[in-house]
Amino acid sequence: MTNEIIVDVSMGQTRVALLENKELVELYIESPDHQEMVGNIYRGKVVSVLPGMQAAFVDIGYEKNAFLYIKDIIIQDERKDRLTDSTAITDLVGIGQDITVQVIKEPIGTKGPRVTTNLTLPGRYVVFLPYCDYVGVSKRIGDETERQRLKEVAQSIKPKEAGLIIRTQGEGKEAEDFICELNFLMKLWQNLQVKGAFISPVPGVIHRDFDLLFRTVRDLFTWNIHRFVISDAQRYTKVLELLDMLSPALKERVEYFSKDYDIFEYYQIENKISKILEKKIWLKCGGYIVIDRTEALTAIDVNTGKYVGESDLEDTVLKTNLEAAKEVAKQLRLRDIGGIIIIDFIDMHVQKHREQVIDTLKHYLKKDKTKTMVAGTTYLGLVEMTRKKVRERLTSLLKIECPCCHGVGEILAPETVVRLAEKDIYKVFNQSVAAAIEVKLHPRVARLLAGADGANIKRLEDVFHKKIVVKYCEHFNLDQIVIKAIEPKECKA
Repeated sequence: MTNEIIVDVSMGQTRVALLENKELVELYIESPDHQEMVGNIYRGKVVSVLPGMQAAFVDIGYEKNAFLYIKDIIIQDERKDRLTDSTAITDLVGIGQDITVQVIKEPIGTKGPRVTTNLTLPGRYVVFLPYCDYVGVSKRIGDETERQRLKEVAQSIKPKEAGLIIRTQGEGKEAEDFICELNFLMKLWQNLQVKGAFISPVPGVIHRDFDLLFRTVRDLFTWNIHRFVISDAQRYTKVLELLDMLSPALKERVEYFSKDYDIFEYYQIENKISKILEKKIWLKCGGYIVIDRTEALTAIDVNTGKYVGESDLEDTVLKTNLEAAKEVAKQLRLRDIGGIIIIDFIDMHVQKHREQVIDTLKHYLKKDKTKTMVAGTTYLGLVEMTRKKVRERLTSLLKIECPCCHGVGEILAPETVVRLAEKDIYKVFNQSVAAAIEVKLHPRVARLLAGADGANIKRLEDVFHKKIVVKYCEHFNLDQIVIKAIEPKECKA
């Protein structure tokens, strides 16, 4: 398998595409208007405490207050060992209290960011935990012998009364590979403590996580990546400088894209991005899946479509569901869909086949760095799963709410608009002394309102004994209606 990272730097926006065998599997976008908050550390002020929710809201200087749940609070004093299920949020924080927090979840929809007092500082190989006396190893390192070795290495270099986690990139590394980075993170933490103590006024930011390009080099650019291609000369030089600190041996895999051509077009990424916006995704077998988003969950429906199979119905259904399971895992990762996910696979009567589809889904979900959990099948045969929601899904950066349908996805039928236009005409004539009006409508609606040979308009004119002029407006939305009074002499124009 060939893995590539393609970076497009344009007018104030950076886009990073991760390709596996030329297929787009992850896409990240950052611009001045859409900068990630996850990882940022703030000195905030508690503005409200909700005992019923066991939570508090913290002003961190963002437009919406941050949400702090009791389970995300680390006790840093003599009460540390007494945080139990019976502990009340009011025992831990109070209104007006200054508090240092880190964003662990982006603001989504109407909700503000979620924060924790359990601060973490990530490097390439280790994550430094200033408040946790703990040693851990990334779950993505599967070899138990290697995991045990890394735990012993981590324990030997762990700072007193602090902790660290060995990241996936630390597999195969020795103590000396971690020490330099750990010392840098500890020094960074000391500087943040000083800055946090003297920040004025509260709220304020005391640490911003690095930009998208740096995070890509730190978190995504590993030995599994065969090429790193970037379209900007200055940023290309910056990547090489970062790798001098992080992993000099990877510098030979970095390329500057100097062609007079759009880099995403060249690597055929742009047309793949357009497909992210589609609700229906066709499968190679001829079936398809439909992805629908609601406020509470994401629903995915699987259909056989044009696929008729080769032997019998059960075989056709199984092959469609297996391909769909692979595609669902890919789309969740690509679109960065989080929260509750319900998948309606095509009904299967053979238990072995149902298990095979679930196993296939779990297998392809292993490629996803975001935490996922397949809960199982409901009584009605729906597959329930969750994917950790850290940020807005990708489509939120690529699309805005339609000003015509206002996010509904549908608009009024022409017949319904005609009825509304007729009611508006009645209202205008009943509330004004206008002798004539002009009604502007989309041509499709205007023709329906006028009727055959203008019979409907003639009927309305006879009712009110006034003149009505219908104007066809090609540029109007289908449900747009504009009525204004005019002089009778304009009716002949």
